[in-house]
Amino acid sequence: NAATNAATNAATNAAMASAATRAMVRRMRSTMATTAQATPSMTLVVGGERATRRVAWWLGGGCAWVFSMVVLGGMTRLTRSGLSMTDWKFEYEHPPLTDEDWAKEFEKYKQSPEYKKSNLGMTVEEYKFIYWMEYGHRMWGRVLGLYFVAPLAYFASKGYVTSALAKRLGVFFVLGAAQGMIGWWMVKSGLEEQEFSYDVPRVSPYRLATHLTGAFTIYTGMLWTTLNVIYPVSPSQSAGASKALIDATKRLHRVVHPLAGLIGVTAISGAYVAGMDAGRAYNTFPLMGGRWIPEEYLDQWEQKGWRNFFENTAAVQFDHRVLALTTLASVSAVWLGHRNSTALHPRTRMLLHALLATTAGQVTLGVTTLLHHVPVELGSAHQAGALTLFTVVLALMHSLRGPKRLRI
Repeated sequence: NAATNAATNAATNAAMASAATRAMVRRMRSTMATTAQATPSMTLVVGGERATRRVAWWLGGGCAWVFSMVVLGGMTRLTRSGLSMTDWKFEYEHPPLTDEDWAKEFEKYKQSPEYKKSNLGMTVEEYKFIYWMEYGHRMWGRVLGLYFVAPLAYFASKGYVTSALAKRLGVFFVLGAAQGMIGWWMVKSGLEEQEFSYDVPRVSPYRLATHLTGAFTIYTGMLWTTLNVIYPVSPSQSAGASKALIDATKRLHRVVHPLAGLIGVTAISGAYVAGMDAGRAYNTFPLMGGRWIPEEYLDQWEQKGWRNFFENTAAVQFDHRVLALTTLASVSAVWLGHRNSTALHPRTRMLLHALLATTAGQVTLGVTTLLHHVPVELGSAHQAGALTLFTVVLALMHSLRGPKRLRI
C-alpha cells in the first residue's frame, strides 16, 4: 500500500509539475509575443521621444531632398539640358564664371553630337541656361551628402544613432555616390556616336532606366527607414491588436505587395518612354495612330528581337499605357475589396483611399501630358506623380507589417 501510495503521489506530483511547466511555457510565450508586438525588433533611435522626433525630421528632409532630385532630373531631361556638360568630376565641379571660361566650356559642347545635330547656331547665352540646369542637378546631389554628414555627426555625438541606423545610412551614402557615377555613365552615352539612329541625340534608354531605378531604390530605403523611426510598431504588431485587425491586415498585405511591384514596373517603363522621347508621338488617347494596338508595334522585331519592346517608340509607349491602365484597374479592385473593412487600422484605411486617389490622378495626368505633347511643366508633374504614388504604396505596405512570431 505504501508503495502504491508513493507511486500514486509521484505520478500526481509529476502530472502537476508537467501541468505547471506547460502553464509557465504558455505564459512565457504570451509574454514574449506581447513584447515582440510592443517593441520593435531593431531599435533605430535611442534617447526618447525628442531624439526620435529630431531624427525623423532629419530623415524626412532627406527623403524630400531625394524626391526633389528626381523631379529636377526630369526637368533637366525635358529641357534637353542633360548633355550640356561634357565632362564629370567626382568632387566639386567649378562652374565657368568669366567670359573666357564660358567660351571654353561652350567650345567643348560644340564638339558634342547634340550641338551638331540639334543645337547648331546656339548662342553662348542660350547655352548658359541648359548648362545651369545640368550643373544645378549635379550640385544638388552633392549637397545632399553634406545634408546627411553634418546632422549625422551631431546625432551620433548625442548618442541618438544606433549601429543599425548607422549601417543603413552608410549604405545610402554608398548608393548615393554610385548614383552619381551611374548618372555620368548615362550622360556619356549621349555624348558619343551610338547605334540608335535618332534625329536628336539622347542618352541610352537602358542607362536612363538604370539611373531612375537607382533613385527609386535609394528613396525606398530612406523612406522605409524614416517610417521605421516614426512608426517602429505597426498596428497589427501592437500589444492590443485584435485578431480581426491582424486577419484584415494579412488579407490586404497579400495583395498590396504585388501591387507595389506593378507600380514600380510601370514607373520604370516610363523611363523608357522618356529615353525614347516616345511621349511626343501618338498624341491621342485611347487610340494610337487610329488603332487600339499601333501598327508599328512589332516593326523592329525581326531586326532587334526582344529589344523591339525597349527601342521601338510604338511598343514602348503602348506598353506603358497598358501597364498604367492595369495599375489603375488593380488598385481599384483592391480598394473595392477592402474599402469597407472596419477591422483595418484608420491609418491603413486612409492610405488605401489615398492610393486610389493618387493612382487615378497620375493616370489622368499622364494622359493629359500625352495629349499636350509633353510640355515641361506637365512632364515634370507626371514624374513627381510617379514618385508620389510610390510613396503612398510604400507607406501602405509599411502599415501592413505583420506581427513577428518568436520561437522558444
